[in-house]
Amino acid sequence: MATAETSASPVESPSSTKSFDPQTRDALAEGLLDLLKPAVEEVDEQVARVRESQVELRQQIDGLADELKKLSDEQPLPVELDVYVKKLMNSRRRIMVVNNILQNAQERLGKLHYNVSRETARRKALLEPPSAGPIQ
Repeated sequence: MATAETSASPVESPSSTKSFDPQTRDALAEGLLDLLKPAVEEVDEQVARVRESQVELRQQIDGLADELKKLSDEQPLPVELDVYVKKLMNSRRRIMVVNNILQNAQERLGKLHYNVSRETARRKALLEPPSAGPIQ
């Protein structure tokens, strides 16, 4: 029974997309693109904000590591600071890795945004009737 239900489903039927006329299919595609475009833009903005905060955090870690190093060099303390400096450097390295991942994700989102915009423009051009007759 399950196979009969799934084979009757218009989503899985290869001829189901042929039942839509080109205008309906284009309108559906444009609707999907319009639906995805704001989500892509929002994710892109959020990734950019995270990258900015990552850079700020990295700068603060660098400053703190420098200060700890200066303190360690200037006076002997009962607490060994080298361990904490190493931990900070390890955290900085991890932040840089995450920053690189975010940068790659943002580049991919930018490409996706560009492709969505281009496809939307193409679909709109196809939906608009030609203003003049064919040139012969």
